[in-house]
Amino acid sequence: MSVTTFSPEVSVAIPSAGQRFAWGVSDALVMLKRNLLHIPRNPELLLDVTISPIMFVLLFRYVFGGAIAVQGTTYVNYLMAGIFVQTLVFATMFSGVFLQQDLQKGLIDRFRSLPIARSAVLTGRTLTDLLRGTLAVVVMLVVGVAVGFRPEGGLGGWLIGFGLLLLFSFAMTWVGITLAMLVRTPEAVQGALFMIAFPLTFASSAFVPVETMPGWLRVFAENQPLTIIIDTLRGYLLGQPNTSDAFLSLAWSVGLIVVFFPISVWLFTKRTAN
Repeated sequence: MSVTTFSPEVSVAIPSAGQRFAWGVSDALVMLKRNLLHIPRNPELLLDVTISPIMFVLLFRYVFGGAIAVQGTTYVNYLMAGIFVQTLVFATMFSGVFLQQDLQKGLIDRFRSLPIARSAVLTGRTLTDLLRGTLAVVVMLVVGVAVGFRPEGGLGGWLIGFGLLLLFSFAMTWVGITLAMLVRTPEAVQGALFMIAFPLTFASSAFVPVETMPGWLRVFAENQPLTIIIDTLRGYLLGQPNTSDAFLSLAWSVGLIVVFFPISVWLFTKRTAN
């Protein structure tokens, strides 16, 4: 006698793209909370966005300020846009260093055992550094005003300028994470970041007008992204906005995110697959 058995069909609901996106955002916010909880326990994590920018403002204002002349404004007014961009670029690109530290400590292996989106670890890290960068902007603005910074732009210009700055810094975090996934230690990440960030910062309009540079260097300085975002921010802060610079800054930021976000997620997935 044969017995026929019937297996009930089990339907598995496949989440929609919207649901996956919502879960990814939720997971990223959880990782953001985790990173923020570390700061009260390790206040030194804020040194690069508090003490360091204060030192840069004071040093350039009082050491170089008397020797460098700029047309149309005071040197401190010219300087502050460069300090804003420099500080945020360094602070946000260091996302890669923190990520490498988590990899070495084995925390990423623990995250892999959880039902979370792979990109959540990276997005949570970048959002954390975006908030740290916002704190740096507030600190530098207060110190800058104290040493003579007098921005003449209106509130709308400030919002546009700082909005473009934060978007650019967010884009640079993905560059830092991509670099971190290409090397093996936090020290190597830090060395690679300095090799990229220092030339870009000093070969720009951050501290001196590019017109004073040699011709071969001036061509590079005028067309690299840091000069563009610096000039954009400086224009909005001083009441001399340049719409073409603003659109170019926006294009650079969006372009960096479009290129480096998928690359960093792919490298991170590949790096943590084993």
